[in-house]
Amino acid sequence: MAVGPGTLPEFFPVAGVRLGIASAGIKKPGRKDLVVFELAPGSRVAGIFTRNQFCAAPVTLSRRHLSLVSPRYLLINTGNANAGTGAQGMEDAIACCQALADQAGISPEEVLPFSTGVIGEPLPVTKIVNALPQAMEGVSEDRWAEAASGIMTTDTRPKGATRQVEVNGHTVTISGISKGAGMIRPNMATMLGFIATDALIAPDLLQSLASGLGEKSFNRITIDGDTSTNDACMLMASGQYGGPEITADCADLPALRDALEQVYLELAHAIVRDGEGATKFVTIDVSGAASQQEALDVAYTVAHSPLVKTALYASDPNWGRILAAVGRAGVSGLDLNALEIYLGDVCLVRHGGRADDYSEERGQAVMDREEITIAIDLKRGEVRETVWTCDFSHDYVTINAEYRT
Repeated sequence: MAVGPGTLPEFFPVAGVRLGIASAGIKKPGRKDLVVFELAPGSRVAGIFTRNQFCAAPVTLSRRHLSLVSPRYLLINTGNANAGTGAQGMEDAIACCQALADQAGISPEEVLPFSTGVIGEPLPVTKIVNALPQAMEGVSEDRWAEAASGIMTTDTRPKGATRQVEVNGHTVTISGISKGAGMIRPNMATMLGFIATDALIAPDLLQSLASGLGEKSFNRITIDGDTSTNDACMLMASGQYGGPEITADCADLPALRDALEQVYLELAHAIVRDGEGATKFVTIDVSGAASQQEALDVAYTVAHSPLVKTALYASDPNWGRILAAVGRAGVSGLDLNALEIYLGDVCLVRHGGRADDYSEERGQAVMDREEITIAIDLKRGEVRETVWTCDFSHDYVTINAEYRT
């Protein structure tokens, strides 16, 4: 169950970035569950990671390696998060990096590990190490679609986006994949996201782009309000596009940023559309706020309300649930007579109560749609923020109740 068609694009290959996929049998025999990114020498990598204090061993190790060297390889496994595994988890993550480094003829610090899956279970290192030759032998620039499938867990479909843009008289290519369907309120990025470009981007600018774009895309989605132990989103730049280094004063930087933003948003939205048990894609648009935090507090309070989310699943225009969520968002001095709440283009609340021109029929017509916007104008300032979420269905409970079986 997911919202929208969810078809993968025809990926543009990214020069200097090759991908390999293998089946390690980590959770299910025969399933593709191991993905390798191989980056050309001189590539630059920036990223953002989970703020969950119980972060997984691969997150800690990736942060450490990223601070030491320019990575040459990314190693991703699904089926096991290697989180909540103590000292052994770190030893296991290091062992996997060492095994890949030995095959590639590089230092283990040049490998960034990523894991996703069940928390608290030992990482099956032997299975991963034994599958590495298969992944390494098959590296190719055109395996993006397979890689998108290879990083899935409870996802019902792979997620990808691709763009091209002209920069400094050269064509820049951007391709990316993401995964995530539950335990999603990233607080940094998505469960896992990998975006690559052949642009040559100055290191400081690359990190600025990774942080800023992640903040406005993956950090604005929520499925269930839970922040994973394993969140990571990486932006890789191989530098193979043929033009000069792109810095903050590049005339074509706005065009590049826009293309990157499109990829980031498409990947983030794809996670919401494929939220566990989701039947609705919901935009929460809060305007007229006095501050960014105020706008986000209101947006997330509505987005996380189980009563709002279940009403969305039932296609029930129970607007009182939205009003109640706005009222408990903690906005000090909120003028109830000034604010307005809309469901699509239908005004629900005006002058402190139900809008005079509202009717159940008009509200129902909006609620029957797959894609819905809830717009809240606080009438307090000029700040606007948008959050994307989905509904709660019976399937969400079933998926998470049976996750380990």
